[in-house]
Amino acid sequence: MNLLLAENLSYTAGEKLLFADITFGIDQGQKTALIARNGTGKTTLLNVLAGILAPDSGRVSRRNDLRMAYLPQNPPIPEGVTIADYLFSSGHPASDAISSYETALAVFNAHPDENATQALADATTRMDAANAWDFESRVREVADRLGLGRFDQLADNLSGGQRKKVALAAVLLAEAEFLILDEPTNHLDIEMTQWLENYLSREKLTLLVVTHDRYFLDGVCNDLIELDGGRIYRYKGGYSDFLSRREERLAADAAWREKALNLYRSELEWMRRMPQARATKARSREDAFYELEDKLQNQTSRNGEKAFSVNMQRMGRKILELNSVSKAFGPLQVLENFSYIFKRGEKIGVVGRNGAGKTTLLRLIMGQEHLDSGTIDAGETVAFGYFEQDGLKLPSHERVIDLVKAIAEEVKTSDGSMAAPQFLNYFGFGYDVQFAPYAQLSGGERRKLSLLITLMKNPNFLILDEPTNDLDIQTLNLLEDFLLKFQGCVLVVSHDRYFLDRVADHLFVLDGQGALKDFPGNYTAYREWKKEIDVRLAQEVKAQPTGKTGPARREARATSKPTWAERKEYEQLTAELEMLGGQKATLTEKLSLGNGTSQEVIEWSEQYARVAAELDEKEFRWLELDEKMG
Repeated sequence: MNLLLAENLSYTAGEKLLFADITFGIDQGQKTALIARNGTGKTTLLNVLAGILAPDSGRVSRRNDLRMAYLPQNPPIPEGVTIADYLFSSGHPASDAISSYETALAVFNAHPDENATQALADATTRMDAANAWDFESRVREVADRLGLGRFDQLADNLSGGQRKKVALAAVLLAEAEFLILDEPTNHLDIEMTQWLENYLSREKLTLLVVTHDRYFLDGVCNDLIELDGGRIYRYKGGYSDFLSRREERLAADAAWREKALNLYRSELEWMRRMPQARATKARSREDAFYELEDKLQNQTSRNGEKAFSVNMQRMGRKILELNSVSKAFGPLQVLENFSYIFKRGEKIGVVGRNGAGKTTLLRLIMGQEHLDSGTIDAGETVAFGYFEQDGLKLPSHERVIDLVKAIAEEVKTSDGSMAAPQFLNYFGFGYDVQFAPYAQLSGGERRKLSLLITLMKNPNFLILDEPTNDLDIQTLNLLEDFLLKFQGCVLVVSHDRYFLDRVADHLFVLDGQGALKDFPGNYTAYREWKKEIDVRLAQEVKAQPTGKTGPARREARATSKPTWAERKEYEQLTAELEMLGGQKATLTEKLSLGNGTSQEVIEWSEQYARVAAELDEKEFRWLELDEKMG
């Protein structure tokens, strides 16, 4: 049964046609994802379906009694209200039932007559029907899962990310049977995203969602709609199914285009030869020619795309060293005595709950936050490319092409260069968009442009804070391919699990209490390791008799079999110990020869101390693991 039916919808923004004569329906129980490039009309289409915008033509039909809730990309929350006011606001079935019950109860307590008794009975029935008795506990559970601890906070004081979470909580609590969600995972940490994924998967509801989270798509959605070139294409299944079937469609489109181009060339030659006076048959052929020309112009060719990689600046031996770094904000310890020496070509993902200090770590490295103690020392040849979470602040009246040309007329690549217009077109900014003012770009297009300007400066050390937010899947694939080929260092904060699995060699895991764990593997490996640890510890606690001491528990853990993640860690530690041993031997030789300047001897001594300390620490962990391997 159709809950919603869109028929022959068309919409034009300015001079840009976003979609034309599209028709589709959403059936009860379907969980549908809408996929499209940034700036091609995803948010506009959702606004049309939600009744916020009127289409240029066509209509949207909804079932008469349909309970629908909509999460926009930038939800408006009235000023002067608290989180509690907003989540318990009138209009929600349970909230209205609670209000009616409290009124009826007050009347009954004042005048317990027959009318008041009946009114209270009716209000009680309404509470039962709305399942309102435990509504407050449900509100607090959802808010807690989304990190909304303080209910008394005013909406005026919330960040954009917090406002999005409050609005998401309200939508989830609305008990609607049809949810329309625009980028619900933005601003959520990985734990929150996985909770939301589980919540939407188990609920008996209908869903239409725009998201770039590909694991979310596979875990939740059973139906995908792609908006491409103003038309829609539908695929059954999740993201993995979409990839294979889309490739089949594109291959068929490419074959049709090749055949159509051959026909077009021959017909163009005929058009040039024919006199102006046409016979009826000739006019019919002429009409067919123009129809073919329109189809070719409307279909974008995807062939011939080149791999993109910047011609990064030379990087010396010394890259970046963090020495006993500590940072706290009042009682909140973000980092405590953390040391690390970055190596050439490392790609590190930074993960942790919201508020654990991920952005603070990046800001410390970039000198935007002051250290409490320790030092951060970058090599002279290091050229940082820093992408902040909110993107760049660019002048709204400037044209896109002018903003890019202000950085460089040509973008240097590893195999030559690309002119600025070609560079923009490669990343999905068509030539029509390039001459539009920055203010006309969508939110995703603005973030994408900020990211491209960062890459254009040819950095050799990329520091990226949530670069995947609002980016379309096609751009994410391009960015991932770029980072995989990038020969410099990458330190990236992201909640996109698919992105981290593809890009990160290892992870910095912050626990929010000052500790930072360097995990040897991608995010999926970390999750498996974490599950194994949690299960094993739970089993050990259950198995231990009352009063079992801490040392006894540690002894029990030491005799357990190694997990898959520990085997990987053991392999990596073996290689790292060999490398560190070589560094220690080299520094020992330099110091013993005494041929260096006084400054060089000081530097070698400091390096020796750091290498020796790291070697001791890793040897201790290697010995722990080696016992298990036996």
